[in-house]
Amino acid sequence: MTTPDFRSGFACFVGRPNVGKSTLMNALVGTKVAITSNRPQTTRRAIRGIVHRPDAQLVIVDTPGLHRPRTLLGERLDSLVRNTLTEVDVIGFCVPADEKVGDGDRYIARELAQVKKTPVVAIITKADKVDPQQLAEQLMAVDALGEWADIVPVSAHGGLGSQTGRSRGGQTGPYQLDVVAGLLIGHLPEGPPLYPEGDLTDEPEQILAAEFIREAALEGVEQEVPHSIAVVVDEMAPRPGRDDLTDIYAHVFVERPSQKAILIGRKGARLREVGTTARRQIEALLGTRVYLNLQVSVAKDWQRNPKQLRRLGFYD
Repeated sequence: MTTPDFRSGFACFVGRPNVGKSTLMNALVGTKVAITSNRPQTTRRAIRGIVHRPDAQLVIVDTPGLHRPRTLLGERLDSLVRNTLTEVDVIGFCVPADEKVGDGDRYIARELAQVKKTPVVAIITKADKVDPQQLAEQLMAVDALGEWADIVPVSAHGGLGSQTGRSRGGQTGPYQLDVVAGLLIGHLPEGPPLYPEGDLTDEPEQILAAEFIREAALEGVEQEVPHSIAVVVDEMAPRPGRDDLTDIYAHVFVERPSQKAILIGRKGARLREVGTTARRQIEALLGTRVYLNLQVSVAKDWQRNPKQLRRLGFYD
């Protein structure tokens, strides 16, 4: 049963690539529903995470970083972001505290100024990376970028000014997550929950498994490789007669044979590391043991090829 003034609706996070949108969503939801990496453009889909509170249900849509695209994939990701902006109740504009406001932030601020009917909350992420003076300066710089419904600093990791998880004021843990959630919820309409209690995402497990594989593949590879990695789960099902074991067969696609060699590594060592890391994440997701079979294939220049993009799940 919900209270008469229960609120529910959708918020989306938008910002440059690698500003902490996925990390913030995971922290608000309380579990990992979106992959994270220090590689720009890690997020390629609109992933939904669900925040449950006694007075509200907030559905956060994590979007790819908005940027000037250089490939057909980039164009489709930007189109995905812009479509999402028109479908939510409130927008969270994420700007990191530890980087000066730049052309990319100004570009997005101009884009958001065109979204007339949707309130925008400016969120200063990674507040644990800077001291209070730097944070105050960043708040003023972001405030000058546009007209915001609210502006708030947050950290999904440590407290304000934290270097090792402890702030200068002695605070530990995340900083102002509840404040951010409250501000976003304040802009939602009144209405019943949109998802059942306990649901944390509506992403199919097969898609999440593919994302965990891609996250593992992103770590430790050379600069040219990350954008070229795509993952498709071909088959995922409990092994016959074994409810405690799930078999997963997946393809990791790259664009060139040289990238395939990098991903596989010497005598397959790198690919085994990817499999081990991804399997742990998927087992935590499914609650069963996992047999993971990974194959690496070349899909030449797939980021620029409409047919290949459709094959890999990136539609017009």
